[in-house]
Amino acid sequence: MALSEEPAAGAPEDPAEDRAEDAAEDAALARGAALESFGESAETRELLGRLRTVVGDRAAREGALERFRVIMDKYQEQPHLLDPHLEWMLNLLLELVQDKTSPADLVHLAFKFLYIITKVRGYKTFLRLFPHEVADVQRVLDMFMHQNLKDHETWETRYVLLLWLSVTCLIPFDFSRLDGDLLTRPGQARVSTMDRILQVAQSYLVVSDKARDAAAVLVSRFVTRPDVKQKKMAGFLDWSLCTLANSSFQTIEGVIAMDGTLQALAQIFKHGKREDCLPYAATVLKCLDGCRLPDSNQTLLRKLGVKLAQRLGLTFLKPRLAKWRYQRGCRSLAASLQPCAQSPRELGTQAESPDSDGEDDVPEEVESVIGAHPPPCSTWAGRRAAAGRAEGQGHGRALVCGQGRRQDGGQASQGAGGRRGRVGAGLFQFSGDGRGLAWRVSGASGTGQTRPVAPFPALGRALVLAAVFDRNVSCRRAASAAFQENVGRQGIFPHGIDILTAADYFAVGNRSNCFLDISMFIAGFPEYTQPMIDHLVTMKISHWDRVIRELSAKALQNLAQRAPEYTSQHVFPQLLEMTRSPDLHTRHGAVLACAQVARSLCRLADQQGRPVANFLDEEAVQGLKQIHQQLCDRQLYRGLGGELMRQAVCILIENLSVSKMPFRGDAVIGGWQWLIHDTLRNLHLVSSRSRQQMKEAAVSALAALCSAYLTPEPGAADPPAQGELVEQYLAELQSPEEMTRCGFALALGALPAPLLWGRLRQVLAGLGAVTHISPEDVGFAESRRDALKAIARICQTVSVRAEGSPDEALCRENISQVYGVMLGCLSDYTTDSRGDVGAWVREAAMTSLRDLTLLLAQEQPELIEARICEQVMCRVAQQASEKIDRFRAHAAHVFLALLHSDGPAVPHVPHRQELERLFPRSAVASVNWSAPSQAFPRVTQLLGLPAYRYHVLLGLVVSVGGLTESTVRYSTQGLFEYMKGIQKDRPALEDFSGTLLQIFQDNLLNDRVSVPLMKTLDQMLANGCFDIFTTEENHPFGARLLALCREELRKSKDVQKLRAGVAVFCAMVQFPGDVRRKVLLQLLLLLCHPFPVIRKATASQVYEMLLTYDVVGADILDEVMAVLSDTAWDAELPVVRGQRNHLCDLLGVPRPQLVPKPSAR
Repeated sequence: MALSEEPAAGAPEDPAEDRAEDAAEDAALARGAALESFGESAETRELLGRLRTVVGDRAAREGALERFRVIMDKYQEQPHLLDPHLEWMLNLLLELVQDKTSPADLVHLAFKFLYIITKVRGYKTFLRLFPHEVADVQRVLDMFMHQNLKDHETWETRYVLLLWLSVTCLIPFDFSRLDGDLLTRPGQARVSTMDRILQVAQSYLVVSDKARDAAAVLVSRFVTRPDVKQKKMAGFLDWSLCTLANSSFQTIEGVIAMDGTLQALAQIFKHGKREDCLPYAATVLKCLDGCRLPDSNQTLLRKLGVKLAQRLGLTFLKPRLAKWRYQRGCRSLAASLQPCAQSPRELGTQAESPDSDGEDDVPEEVESVIGAHPPPCSTWAGRRAAAGRAEGQGHGRALVCGQGRRQDGGQASQGAGGRRGRVGAGLFQFSGDGRGLAWRVSGASGTGQTRPVAPFPALGRALVLAAVFDRNVSCRRAASAAFQENVGRQGIFPHGIDILTAADYFAVGNRSNCFLDISMFIAGFPEYTQPMIDHLVTMKISHWDRVIRELSAKALQNLAQRAPEYTSQHVFPQLLEMTRSPDLHTRHGAVLACAQVARSLCRLADQQGRPVANFLDEEAVQGLKQIHQQLCDRQLYRGLGGELMRQAVCILIENLSVSKMPFRGDAVIGGWQWLIHDTLRNLHLVSSRSRQQMKEAAVSALAALCSAYLTPEPGAADPPAQGELVEQYLAELQSPEEMTRCGFALALGALPAPLLWGRLRQVLAGLGAVTHISPEDVGFAESRRDALKAIARICQTVSVRAEGSPDEALCRENISQVYGVMLGCLSDYTTDSRGDVGAWVREAAMTSLRDLTLLLAQEQPELIEARICEQVMCRVAQQASEKIDRFRAHAAHVFLALLHSDGPAVPHVPHRQELERLFPRSAVASVNWSAPSQAFPRVTQLLGLPAYRYHVLLGLVVSVGGLTESTVRYSTQGLFEYMKGIQKDRPALEDFSGTLLQIFQDNLLNDRVSVPLMKTLDQMLANGCFDIFTTEENHPFGARLLALCREELRKSKDVQKLRAGVAVFCAMVQFPGDVRRKVLLQLLLLLCHPFPVIRKATASQVYEMLLTYDVVGADILDEVMAVLSDTAWDAELPVVRGQRNHLCDLLGVPRPQLVPKPSAR
């Protein structure tokens, strides 16, 4: 149903209509901003016209309101399409509002509709259409007498009334003229119109609903009127400041009151004239500072505080006209055409007059505004208005440096308003004397307009820090743009052009690139090195975002190379002190920074041939050693914060071990080992989002620790330590926790070769046992994956010697065992609630096979047997023809890596010449193997190679019988293209069909293969792939296929399998003779299957079969078709059985006989 054809609100609900409406809404959303007009105009007019009739029925009223909301929401992206229709919609609704006979519920309903229009189109556009005559002021004020501020059901009414009243405040008549005819009730004091409006505004500024926002708009338009500002502005501002002083952001009531008051003040200082607001600006600023809004945890209050401070700062600034921009012409055209009599020298003197030199002092209040440091705001406007930011410079504070410069360069008519629009966003954070410099710089245009001043480099450094280290990409780009603007106009930032080349607008879009690459380049200039290091230490190491802390630590590692003495003498002691901080973020970032900086300084000392003590003294080394013990004593490895600290200390252990710090034989080594082992043993207690990172950090730390401190010398190891460590890890592989198995499997893989010598056979056997699937750990796919990774890593670690000992190296005795484990994991198709988790194991197995085979081909190619190589290539080719795009692409890359190895060629690759012809290196390099349209046409060519046919066809039938539309389409096309090529080649077709039946035989009752295989057979039979066999009676292919299908479907209760089997049976009637009779018998048996859905599906498929194939005589065809179509096959079995037996008689098939169940004894 189209949107314009919806039934009237209150009509009975129809599920079909609801679905149609949902579909229409989805279609509207899908079109995005593609609407051309307000297509629901007629429906909306009809909907608004019958509001009187539905107001009494709650359900109908809610339905009409919801329908109007749905219509309006379609135009959220293109609200301008409503503009031609706003007037008549407003008139229809205001007619209900202004009708004195309208009940209160109808009035409130009309205002709800008005609010929805206001929300979609915006009140600034919609309010222009509201009536705003003189008489409307009193009318709207009278409506407020009937409003209840505590009625939360009618807040839309009060919201729209306040906006309407704000429009009426724009009438160009003095409000005192409206008080002449004011009737005073007996016993009441006379209240002027001004006072009534002000009372309404003040009362609604402290309510908890959205009417508070409308009240702020009303105040800004009312108080700034010429007649009101003289009498009421001072009093209202005094009331506002008292409200702020008496409110606390610690309570909900205080937050609400402060929110409304700050909105009102911000609106007043935005819309009011400078000369009217300036006398009160200093008082308001002092009160704002006293509110201590930066300490509030309310983001909205902080944003409003920044906005108000920004507008106060602009109020203090004097308007200036940039006379250097252009020369005024004369009023007389004749005078303008006369040659200028002034000399260039006189022109220069005039240009340097005091009116245009821009040397006015900056007011002290502006300095205090710029020096404020409120916290970050949540919106773009808030960031642009922010005066400071803990993590760097805000977006708007950077824009001031570029945009503010144009403030006085615009047309003279901009005046103070021009400054407010241009520079209103820009309160930048500077240090020392550089704070006021932004305002002086913003008034300059060319190099000659600004004289270099001492604090100017601080502005450049601040912009560079914001452009490189700010978390928000908009802030970084704004700072980069402002830096570019200053470099282009002023040209006095140190190394400005060079920095812009590296940190342009687009380069700073990537955060990692900024922290790790751009920062390193900029730190090459001495003016920026130390400020960048200090900024990272003071601001970023303790940042709330974990990613920022990690990037900051890595950035410090790079920057320490630029200033090693400063880092070691000043920065490193500060970082060690921060590791004892009670704040989790500070402590975590400091440990990461200590790890990275220590490694950087040790690497630098090694490169320069200097002792490490030149950069890290004894106190620093002892501080690094004590970090673990301090955290352990304070029990900071526990809880959620313990996850961060464990990972950070593991990174510290890795970096200190790689740096070869002098800790050999120290007790701290035992403490580090305990931490790593405890972390790996309790990985199942770690949150899932941190588990992988913690596991990788612990394994990397263990590898570095063992290499540095647990191997006394190259080529030897401490036998007791070796035995104890390996035995402990092997025992943990039997843990009932999967994550524990994962951690210690990877730990075994990370051990250096000396620790594996003498126990290699035992380690490989233990890891191989983890990869075996048993009933109790069938779901431990991750442990099997990690065990495979560990085996592959061990193969890379130990040496390869063909005649070596199996306890020390890869050799003839153990290479078959390793290959057997990896090839066995390619058969892991385990599934659980997460999906095909066995794919993780198969991916790891393919990677391991590639690495091991290439290693052997390079070092000992005689260890690669022909049988093993054939299995590897064929099993990988099978994975390259299966249905999951990512793993298919990975398999294809592994297959091609083995075929086109960069080193020595892998021996014994089956059909190498044909493979190189089918997959030339130059052609396959650009193939996207994850795209089915590119992968399957190439993979199906392997069907022509006998060695690969079985495995490729096994993977291909899973893809052809799958569910993904693109995979099914292109795999089917590839298969049919191959079948077309062998259609007339009987021997090739016989070989292919034999392989297909062998796959069926090997995978009987394996639903992963058998169900898609039957779907594939159905398509192949329907497309005539085996027509050459159907010309022979009782061909073996048909007989074997029938027997396999019967065996597969016997006692099956899988509906999908039964449906696929019915489709194959119907396609097999093409085979004449006994096969056809047996197929018909099977189909007639399925017509009485216990499942009604199977009976109906069988009847439908048999009906289509009789229409497609000529299998029954014309004399009985009509009667058979009638029985199939007229019988209710989902009826009771006795009824269905009679019709089935009738079909048996017609088709000449013996009636099936019920087999009596054996009686229980």
